[in-house]
Amino acid sequence: MDLKPIKTKKIYEEIIEQIRVLVVKGDLKPGDRLPSERDLAVRLNVSRASVREALSALEMMGLLEIRSGEGTYIKKINLDSVVTPLTWVLSMEKDTILELLEVRKMLEGQTVTLAAKRATSDDLRELEGALKAMHDDVQTGQLGEEADLRFHYAVARASKNKILLRLMNAISDTMHQSLKASRVRLYEEHATPEILYKEHVLILDAIQMKNDEQARQYMVEHLAGVERRLLNYYSSNNV
Repeated sequence: MDLKPIKTKKIYEEIIEQIRVLVVKGDLKPGDRLPSERDLAVRLNVSRASVREALSALEMMGLLEIRSGEGTYIKKINLDSVVTPLTWVLSMEKDTILELLEVRKMLEGQTVTLAAKRATSDDLRELEGALKAMHDDVQTGQLGEEADLRFHYAVARASKNKILLRLMNAISDTMHQSLKASRVRLYEEHATPEILYKEHVLILDAIQMKNDEQARQYMVEHLAGVERRLLNYYSSNNV
């Protein structure tokens, strides 16, 4: 397997791109098992955290299947979507973002109620890890959209509903773009990053307490708050 050491600031994107290219070239085929997280980190000369972040993103894109206790495998995929270069869009149309938030309030409001009832100890650890990454991003002034998406995706996995997870997969790329675009705008307000982080803390607390109604309330309030802040931004900037 022709993997090269990573020498870039955006490490996880380079890992994603290398794996994507190997799939396009046919060096990696559906059903192939990837090396372990630790082995990939050594081969690529990066941290395991960067590898984990890249694998999670590739799983959300539908390229990989991570089987608990077995390993990570290449999925049967639509090559057209893989050949398209991976791009991280920094801005989106206002209507697209607001419509996505409407969908997310409906979809994730129900998803989090199931997660509060069904989350395992592994699910809680994944949510806690995403929240810690979000906190670290807030402290260092980063956007934190990757940790944000990881958190919401972990909620979907904790729901144990495969259809809900597939729906999240279907909109994950748009969600990623939306999160980045909205956070670029919302971070103009100094207090917003900390507010967004605290809203996620409340959601996790409710899931840990298995309080499904409160979890739903916090999730919907969080998304409604993002929607409200964006509307204020668009209004004040005549967008």
